Amino acid sequence: MPKISQKGRLMPSSPIRKLVPYAEQAYKEGKTVYHLNIGQPDIKTPEVALDAVKVHSLDILAYTRSEGSEDYRKKIAQYYAKNNIHVTHSDIIVTTGGSEALLFAFGSIMDSGDEIIIPEPFYANYNGFSTASDIKVVPVISKIENNFALPPIEEFESLITDKTKAILICNPGNPTGYLYSREEIKQLADLVKKHDLFLIADEVYREFVYDGNEFYSIMQEEGIEDHAIMIDSVSKRYSMCGARIGYFVSRNKEVIQTALKFAQARLSPPTLAQIASEAALSTPQSYFDDVIEEYVKRRNTLIRELKKIDGLKVAEPKGAFYCIVELPVKSADHFAQWLLESYDLDKETVMVAPAAGFYSTPNVGLNQIRIAYVLNEESLIRAVQILKEALKVYPNN
Repeated sequence: MPKISQKGRLMPSSPIRKLVPYAEQAYKEGKTVYHLNIGQPDIKTPEVALDAVKVHSLDILAYTRSEGSEDYRKKIAQYYAKNNIHVTHSDIIVTTGGSEALLFAFGSIMDSGDEIIIPEPFYANYNGFSTASDIKVVPVISKIENNFALPPIEEFESLITDKTKAILICNPGNPTGYLYSREEIKQLADLVKKHDLFLIADEVYREFVYDGNEFYSIMQEEGIEDHAIMIDSVSKRYSMCGARIGYFVSRNKEVIQTALKFAQARLSPPTLAQIASEAALSTPQSYFDDVIEEYVKRRNTLIRELKKIDGLKVAEPKGAFYCIVELPVKSADHFAQWLLESYDLDKETVMVAPAAGFYSTPNVGLNQIRIAYVLNEESLIRAVQILKEALKVYPNN
């Protein structure tokens, strides 16, 4: 029998999606499942985006330019300017989701065996992207005890070798909800300049910042223009996860020209999704104001209810719509599967994402889960109640 590749064997399963078969079985058994496992907002997509697709006048669904349509990229640059990020349309490549933008970044700046330093826990697919690109993730562990703040910059510097090519952050963070301060960004900027590295920032949750805090982009930091690569996406901002439109942004012309070759190899980003995403740029500020208000309510409700559970620790997010929860169990993987296979409270149960998959360090985060607070307040309260009751009877504590 032919063998699959070693790369394929090493490719990690998604901690967010690997429990789906158990959830489907739970549905077949007549259970209601509260999905806290995936960052799929229940917020409605702006009507202006949906309407643009409904009323398009295309006769042929043709390829677009590999870097995305020029008009769209010019409008993206205008959007950034409103957010104090000053780039031109030629600094932007439209990608098939932020995921492809990250793959373009890895392919453009790293060779097989090179290293990238990432504070963990981090977005689980960074592990998959690094495996697919044959590069090594070098983790710096942040801790729940200090809300997953940026680890001391000395820890980053101690890990830099001649194989190190970049540092990657997610700001605000998935899965932690941590928001990096201006000072923390400046520390990273100084470090990448000192060691001539790239700084990649996944900033897809830019709009989701709470409590009057400031979002500070790496693209606002002066002096790192040749070092900075920003990853962006319409998925969360406009609740358009299925559009699969992202952005690769850099003022480094050589990086853009290199990434464009990867973009040409996959031909072009999807045409209809670009139409919807371009229209979404005209979404009124009131939409975002309402969304932020809703997520603050959800976050506050979730944290309040979780803190009622004995033996549980929870980090308080300042952005995005995730938090990491440390449970009084040995294995969050087993607990998450048990919730779907063997437990219900009045025919209702909960699906969570075990957090070990958000680390690359072995045997870390084994008793942690990520919760996405993308459900309404009533559902969040019920979901936490189910968690609380489940922990009381879980046999493997």
